[in-house]
Amino acid sequence: MKISYNWLGELVTLTLGPKEIAERLTMTGLAVESIERVRDDHILDFDLTSNRPDALSHLGIAREAALICGTELKPRNLALEESDEPIESITSVQVLAPDLCPRFTARVVRGVKVGPSPRWLADRLESIGQRSVNNIADITNYVMFEMGQPTHAFDLNLLHEKRIIVRRPNAGEQITTLDGFTRELSPEMLVIADADRAVAVAGVMGGEETEINERTTDVLIESAYFNPQSIRHTSRALGLDTEAAYRFARGADFNAQLHASALVARLIVEIAGGRILKGAIDVYPSPITRDSIVLRESRVKRLTGLDVKIEQAAEILRALGFEVELIEGEKSLHAIAPSFRIDISREEDLVEEVARHVGYDLIDLTLPAWSGEGRHLAGHDRRRAARRALTGLGFDEAYTFSFVNGERDRTFRRREQFDGRDEPAAVLANPIDMNQSAMRGSLVTGLLESLQHNFNQGRRDVKLFELGKIFEPSDGERPREREMLAMVMSGGVAPEDWRGNRPVDFYDLKGAIEAVFASVNITGFTIERAGVEYLHPGQSALFNRDGSEVARAGRLHPRIASLYKFRQPVFVAEIDFEKLLAIEADAVRYSALPRLPSASRDVSALVPDDIMWGEIEKAINGLGISEIVQLRVFDVFKGKDMPEGFHSLAFRVVYRGEGRTLTDEEVAAMHDRVRDLLQQRFGAQLR
Repeated sequence: MKISYNWLGELVTLTLGPKEIAERLTMTGLAVESIERVRDDHILDFDLTSNRPDALSHLGIAREAALICGTELKPRNLALEESDEPIESITSVQVLAPDLCPRFTARVVRGVKVGPSPRWLADRLESIGQRSVNNIADITNYVMFEMGQPTHAFDLNLLHEKRIIVRRPNAGEQITTLDGFTRELSPEMLVIADADRAVAVAGVMGGEETEINERTTDVLIESAYFNPQSIRHTSRALGLDTEAAYRFARGADFNAQLHASALVARLIVEIAGGRILKGAIDVYPSPITRDSIVLRESRVKRLTGLDVKIEQAAEILRALGFEVELIEGEKSLHAIAPSFRIDISREEDLVEEVARHVGYDLIDLTLPAWSGEGRHLAGHDRRRAARRALTGLGFDEAYTFSFVNGERDRTFRRREQFDGRDEPAAVLANPIDMNQSAMRGSLVTGLLESLQHNFNQGRRDVKLFELGKIFEPSDGERPREREMLAMVMSGGVAPEDWRGNRPVDFYDLKGAIEAVFASVNITGFTIERAGVEYLHPGQSALFNRDGSEVARAGRLHPRIASLYKFRQPVFVAEIDFEKLLAIEADAVRYSALPRLPSASRDVSALVPDDIMWGEIEKAINGLGISEIVQLRVFDVFKGKDMPEGFHSLAFRVVYRGEGRTLTDEEVAAMHDRVRDLLQQRFGAQLR
């Protein structure tokens, strides 16, 4: 927001120079980023927080400067010379959506002459970065930057039946705005219309058909107060970020409408000629009121540590436009915030107002006393163990947004947890980004976007994980939160290893999941083929415990990978960490290192493609051979020379006796049972 020092001086007596006033304003919370010399003026560039829409004008800054300089505002002369012709004889205003437009005012000036603006007006607007259009449009902009209240001028004679209707758009209604684009309107928006059509998008931009032009002689001045949420939604939905929408969306002064239209009318007569019709139309069915707020001297002390007398606080608040009444004998006061301070609603806000003008620099830099006792959340140790396990495997932890693209997120949600519904658990009414409007139902959505960003930056070897919450539908008003852990990996296993860098595969992902399970000391998982839509049917699996799914993992389906334009295999996994935390960890048992030697035998066989290693492992353990202490796969291969429907599997069986060393004959007998099992139960061909 750019403020002219000379313009500011017309609204308040300044006793400080541009640099000094900028420093003092910055210390009160209105940060000045830079000061630029423009001709005989100085332009102060403010970086304002979103909760201070009152400071988006020269008048708003002047109020603060008056308190800093110990002076008072210079009142504008808003007295109007009106003709005898009443405005009601020419036009009328009807508000059909008072919830979106609580107040609408109108004035009419007849007999104007549209043309270029005088030099002083054009220079003043250009000094703060606004181009000159014509005298009428420039006047409305001038008043907006001075008072903070946007106004709009219509060509009265181009309004059908010369009347205004404030309403929601009709189904399929369109409007061509001042920028020349035709825009589709939706029913939740608000338009200014005449008898037949929409002529402006309320609070955002006017329409082309009633634009002020060189033939305009009669002008209708609109000055209204609109629902901030409605303007914010409309501005984003239409992609129109205008100065008017910027102010209305943050909350304008609901008592400034008549003052702003009076100043516009007065300047039009002075610059463009004409006469002002008698009176103003003011449709304001339910006047907005502010509640009184109590401020206690003790509360100021408790929150800031500043010793501020209640009388001093009252002086500061009065100077800022508050209505203040001291409460005798109680060291407190009642304050009613002015209409332009929509950010004030509670006692803490009043404390801030007092503190920033007493001086933030006087607040003591000490930590408040704390008598409580902190403790970790339940499951903290397991979360930390899982993080350590994954970072030890070369993963980086990611933190992605909780709001995602609903269409993409739908692909990765667990259908059973969403009761088969396609819609997300919750959707933002006014999202900052329309592509991030739905609360995520899967962590995979955000991780794939992060992976895509890494690919776009030229990094091809990526391992990411995230431990966070997803959101599912519930019977209550709020969605249910579920803690999940997701992983994504692609590229090489060891990109920095000079000996070679093989690409990651499903077994690397499986190993990472098993490392997480081991880190929280939980065993007893079974693995089965997965039928998950977004995973490759031949390279995916479900990890179950006691008949319930705990994790799913696999290679991203080529159809899904093509949506992201991935050119290399991508592997993803998602663990229901909430369910994992609910499983009781295995008891930790310590045993001495084995004193007796072991004997190992390798098995190499052609196994049918539909047989999984987990089935073979379970069957071998089911033989009841207590001397088997380890089973480990060391090779899986499928080539063109093998029989159709088979793959090569090689694994090692380790035997060790209890209390004595096994003989070769004993090991051979036990190993024959393993080999026979493969042939008879699984139809394997031993090699």
